[in-house]
Amino acid sequence: MATTSFTAKDVQELRQRTGAGMMDCRNALQETGGDIEKAIDLLRKKGHAKAEKRVGRSAKEGLIASYIHHNGKVGVLVEVNCETDFVARTDDFKQLVRSIAEHIAAGVPSVALAVTKDQVSADVVERERAIFADQAAASGKPENIVQKMVDGRVDKFYKEVALMEQPWVRDDSRTIGDLVKDATAKTGENIVIRRFSRFQMGEE
Repeated sequence: MATTSFTAKDVQELRQRTGAGMMDCRNALQETGGDIEKAIDLLRKKGHAKAEKRVGRSAKEGLIASYIHHNGKVGVLVEVNCETDFVARTDDFKQLVRSIAEHIAAGVPSVALAVTKDQVSADVVERERAIFADQAAASGKPENIVQKMVDGRVDKFYKEVALMEQPWVRDDSRTIGDLVKDATAKTGENIVIRRFSRFQMGEE
């Protein structure tokens, strides 16, 4: 049976490195005899280590996948990265990449302009905000209400044009970002949608 040779400082370090809860960290250390690295692996296996804590780790493996719609008039190329070739070759990772490619091909609710909302051009956002402001001002509502209306429409705009913010075409209660976070938590690796291109017959 594992010993309990760990301190409160060990628990705190484990929390900082994984983002897991206090009791989850304490239990993991107890199960692993105070070995922090083994405790991290255990928390990842149990899904307690938060995906956000892995952001920033190098993700240079992965897959570039293609999807051609059955009518031959819409095609997608997408690159999704992970940290190891081992994860890239798993069925779960391949399915994630395919789901993302299919979503992009569907173009619902709109064709994405960028992967994340931070990548959407500031000029584009400001142009849309100005249009929304004019529309909201025309409603005759008080200024504080007008500002909330504008902010709400900008948020909606991001959900249309930023891939990670878009509701997943197969389940609109989840976003593409949710799919990536779930996969990150399951694999224990940083997973990133690097880039994509969507081609539609006849488009400039």
